[in-house]
Amino acid sequence: MKKILVNFLFGAVALGFATVAPAATNDAKATYKAAKDSATATYKAARTECDTLKGNPKDVCIAEAKAAEKRSKAEAEAQYKNTPKEHMKARIAAADADYSVAKEKCNAESGNAKDVCMKEAKAAHTKAVVDAKSSEKIGEVKSEAKEDKSNADYKVAIEKCDSMSGPAKDACVASAKSKYGK
Repeated sequence: MKKILVNFLFGAVALGFATVAPAATNDAKATYKAAKDSATATYKAARTECDTLKGNPKDVCIAEAKAAEKRSKAEAEAQYKNTPKEHMKARIAAADADYSVAKEKCNAESGNAKDVCMKEAKAAHTKAVVDAKSSEKIGEVKSEAKEDKSNADYKVAIEKCDSMSGPAKDACVASAKSKYGK
């Protein structure tokens, strides 16, 4: 009878989690869609304001509006998917957007000043992309290191349990497993 009651309780808890997960996913999806829609609306409003300008200032204004939209959408996607790779992609998208704006600003220059401006923009873009990629790698390394440390601590705890016997050893092993997620 106890076994049936325990299985029933586990089933009820699992069902509770199963119904909460889709609700959270729907909320996250709605937030993601709202962020994307907001980015598009903000772009359209900024783009309309750019129509009052002429020449290079207009081009810069358009590039800034597009860059803001691209950054916002990439950040929304990164928040929605919430993975290190998506956060890296968002940072790269922001770097690309900043580079596009910088290139437009450089078009106002001429001769050597323009060449220097373009080189500086390219260098800033390269640095930002490298930083984004290295941040992801550092995150992966930290995660692996944390797992390695946990495994080492678990092995030490199990070794300590070996000196015990009977129910004390079983309790020690169970404690180690729960503490280190094994």
